[in-house]
Amino acid sequence: MVLSVSAVLLLGVITVLLVKKNGLKTGHALVCVMLGFYLAGSSMAPTIDELGTSVADVIGDIRF
Repeated sequence: MVLSVSAVLLLGVITVLLVKKNGLKTGHALVCVMLGFYLAGSSMAPTIDELGTSVADVIGDIRF
């Protein structure tokens, strides 16, 4: 659950920054949000969730 909230918060901040600084149009951001909702309800949702978890695990295993 912590991973989900953190990922949502991070992606939300990135989207806001892209809208404000890099010229991403609000309409494009809304289309991306709607795509996310449709993907969450699709049969691809478990695969996407596993991919996100795997990436988080890889990042977590990096030692500096």
